[in-house]
Amino acid sequence: MAIVINGSGTVTGLSVGGLPDGTVDAGTLASNAVTEAKIATDSVTTTKIPAALENTFVSGRKNLIINGAMQINQRGTTATGGSSALHYGGCDRWRMYQENTATAYTLSQDSNSPDGFGSSYKIDVTTADSTLDAADRADFIYRFEGNELQHLKKGTASAESVTLSFWVSSPKTGTHIVEFYDLDNTRQISKAYTVNSANTWEYKTITYAGDTTGAYGNDANASVQISFWLMAGSNFTSGTLNTSWGSVTDANRAVGQVNVMDSTSNNFYLTGVQLELGSTATDFEHRSYGEELALCQRYFEKLGNPDGVSGNVFFGITSATNATSARGPRIDFKVTKRATPTIALTGSLYYLSGPAWQSTAGWETTTQFIFGSQTTTGGVAGTAYTLSTTSGAGNYITADAEL
Repeated sequence: MAIVINGSGTVTGLSVGGLPDGTVDAGTLASNAVTEAKIATDSVTTTKIPAALENTFVSGRKNLIINGAMQINQRGTTATGGSSALHYGGCDRWRMYQENTATAYTLSQDSNSPDGFGSSYKIDVTTADSTLDAADRADFIYRFEGNELQHLKKGTASAESVTLSFWVSSPKTGTHIVEFYDLDNTRQISKAYTVNSANTWEYKTITYAGDTTGAYGNDANASVQISFWLMAGSNFTSGTLNTSWGSVTDANRAVGQVNVMDSTSNNFYLTGVQLELGSTATDFEHRSYGEELALCQRYFEKLGNPDGVSGNVFFGITSATNATSARGPRIDFKVTKRATPTIALTGSLYYLSGPAWQSTAGWETTTQFIFGSQTTTGGVAGTAYTLSTTSGAGNYITADAEL
């Protein structure tokens, strides 16, 4: 039977069953035609939502990575390498790790970035390693506290998949490896991505299945490490890439990894790093600079003059008890630290019009504040003194509670 639209606007010839599937599509709906009032209660369920839209309804912060847009750079540029160690520098929360190799590099925040981002992390190779020994290794890492990841349900039958997305510019085409390493249970999973054009910004997404074995510790200690491998000797490449969660076998961790560190002409850039629940990457979650800075200051904070800024910075007033023991004042952190931080002094501090500053050796430190050290000589009992930096640029106290 034909469907007839009558002059009165009524429709005849339509069976009670309604329209066949696919009859009403985007082209036949007027703008704003589907309103909340026209949707029956509970008629839209998760099974009717395409996978591509699922993560767009996640409430709260979806990106588990802090400083994924490489906005925060409290440490400044750092030139390092040449030893088996973890090296911080450049953008906050990120660091380099190297093992056995003598390769060296400069770590910095850089303005070279894809559209929509203002900064990237730059690894500039300054000492190359083109002939790899078996134990050679270099990778760029990010670490999580266990209490940040409890909602991933790791170690249960309901363990959640996560998707990592990022923008990368590598000097080498070919296979690159990103590894998730469970520090609590010594388990790992590695996935490959391919760089198609050298020195060109490319967007990549990788999904990692949930792990039903081994829960993360619910504490402020390091539980997970994400490693962007840059160089790997045969100790890490001679097996079969472990693309499913399992116990650690070094030979299976970075199979196929190209050598990004083989020339002093090489620069590796990374930005827009996002880790989110689910199997689909969504648009990058941009947070304000102030919010991102506060998140970073849980792990590292500068108190005093930043690099390149001159002038005195005053920390507070204390009273001398005698000629050698004026203490304090109490200096509060802007953000409570993850753990009791390590305190260091760059430049000089002194008590105005009073005794000389001793050193950082006498710091009394908590996660929320520090007390200054004792003075040496020249104090007068009962006299108030103000603790200050000297007026030169780059005089500051650092509090480091990184993982």
